[in-house]
Amino acid sequence: MRLVSGGTDNHLMLADVTTLGLTGKQAEEALGRCAITVNKNMIPYDTRKPLDPSGIRLGTPALTTRGMGAAEMARIGDWILAVLRSPDDAALSRRIRGEVSSLCESFPVPAAAMCPA
Repeated sequence: MRLVSGGTDNHLMLADVTTLGLTGKQAEEALGRCAITVNKNMIPYDTRKPLDPSGIRLGTPALTTRGMGAAEMARIGDWILAVLRSPDDAALSRRIRGEVSSLCESFPVPAAAMCPA
C-alpha cells in the first residue's frame, strides 16, 4: 500500500488501497470483519465517489493508549496487508480476528483494567 504522503509524522495515515485492487469501502469492510477498524477515505485527486473512495485512514491513538508499541504496530500492519491481499478469504479473516482479540486481551483499555469484574 502506498501512504499518500509518503509517510507520516503523526498518529494518522492515509493509504491508497487501489494498488491492491480494492476500493476504500472494500478495504474497510474486509478489515472490519477482522475487528480492525479503519475508515474509508478519499485521497488527494481521488476520482472515486466519497462513499466508495480510493483510500483508508488509519490511526494509532487507540493502540498506544492501551500500551502497544512498535512490535505490536508491525504485527497489526502485517495483518492489515494479509487481509487486504485476500479480502474474501473467510478462514484468514477468522484467524486474524482471533489474533486481534488475543492481542487486545493482552493490552486492556486502561479504564476497563481499573474496573472490578
